[in-house]
Order: sequence, then C-alpha cells, then structure tokens
Amino acid sequence: MTDFMQAGEVRVAFERQGQGPALVLMHGAEASRQMFATLVPHLAQHFTVISYDQRDCGDTQAPERAATLADLANDAHLFIKALGFKRAHVFGSSFGGRVAQALALLYPLSIDRLVLASTWPLPRPYEELCPDARRLAELRRGLPGTAEELATWFFPEAFLVQRPELRRVFANARPESPRATRRAATVATTLENGVADIVAPTLVLAGELDRVVPPTVTLAMAGRIRGADAVLLPAIGHVTAMQAPEVLAHHMVRFLNPAGVKA
Repeated sequence: MTDFMQAGEVRVAFERQGQGPALVLMHGAEASRQMFATLVPHLAQHFTVISYDQRDCGDTQAPERAATLADLANDAHLFIKALGFKRAHVFGSSFGGRVAQALALLYPLSIDRLVLASTWPLPRPYEELCPDARRLAELRRGLPGTAEELATWFFPEAFLVQRPELRRVFANARPESPRATRRAATVATTLENGVADIVAPTLVLAGELDRVVPPTVTLAMAGRIRGADAVLLPAIGHVTAMQAPEVLAHHMVRFLNPAGVKA
C-alpha cells in the first residue's frame, strides 16, 4: 500500500513492509519503487523495508525545478528522520547508488550499513567511466521507439527470453516531458566528495553481464572504500533486483546481519 510522508519540501511516496532494522531501498534513474516489488518479500522477513520514489519519479511530489544530487541526499536524510529512525541500512542501485553514496558522505550518521549495486563512484560523471555512455544516451533520447533495444542494455538476452514483456519496459517513457528533463538534469549532477570518504561498512555488488555500468567500474569502488566487501554476480545484468531478487537478498541479508544490528 502506498503511503506518503512529508520530508522538507517533498511529499514522498513510499511503501513499508516487514519488521526489524530499517532498510531503505533507492531506485535507479528511470525507475520507481516498483522495481523492488519482487525483492521486498525476500527482505521483509529480516527488516523493516522502505522503498520510496525519488523526486520526479513515481508518485512523489516535489517543486517543479531540477534538483541536485545533494538535494536527493537531503530528501533521504529527512525522510529517514520523518519515519522515526535515527539511522537505516541503505541499498542503492544504479543512480540510486549515487544517491546512497551522497547520503553516506553528506549525512554519515543516517546510515548504518551501505550496499551499492551496479553503480559508479562519486565524484566522477558517468561519461568518464562508461565507454558506451554516448550510445546509451542516444537510445534514451529515442524512446519510446528504441525501447526494445534499450531493454537489452538493462537485462541479459537469456533473461528477456524468459520475461519477454520486459522488452517493452521503457515503452511508456517520454524523455521530452518536463519531469523527465528535470530528472536527467539531476542525474548529471555530482559532489566534490569521493567514495574514499565513505565511513559506513559497505558491500559492493556488480552484475557480470551489466552493459550500463561495466562491472569493473563498480567493483573498483570497493578498493577505495575502507574495508568494503565486493561480489561479482555471475550471469546477472544491470537490474539485479528484478532479474535475481533471491540472489540479491541473500547477499544483502548476509552482509547486513540483522541479528547483530540494532535499529
């Protein structure tokens, strides 16, 4: 069930399920909290799982202006407080991993443990690290006509054979809409701080077949975050939460270890 919570200037749409330590899930650039629909049941046995829509995504309402990455981190910080938690475990996927990094850097007391998946490190922009960034941008601009080709970047072909409806997952995207334009501007922002300054215990996960963010880019982050763990997920593409929710939940539960952590 969708709930709403005021966090500063943003009316955040979210869903909460389960009991235990708080675990906040942060979605990717084109997505919403719905990308976690099949993941949440595997986590709700161990955590109070909160999935929410960021600005200009899903059902969340915010001022109609382009936000910065720092704004999204502040939204998350205020949201966690508004929910009544002093801190939470945080999982960020793709651009959600950038938001999670920003939260860990700007509001370190808000985070207990951090899981970063299929993402790229602050402060460097996507275009510097991902060799196919230009082609991906062209496909995004070409939506909805390019929806089926774009889907092959986010999901391995073998998985799309099993889930053919996902070939059209981007078919309703409208890249020229005001909301999408603001979102793209937000995604392009960064921080001066880098991942080496993250102090939260961190797990880094990368899909072996990820075409959006090369796994070498994601896994290299672990070498720059003190004490971070790193896991390469065989035969997995970019959207682990949808392709292999059981596998993702297994690694998250192992790392977050709810039995030994107080909310």
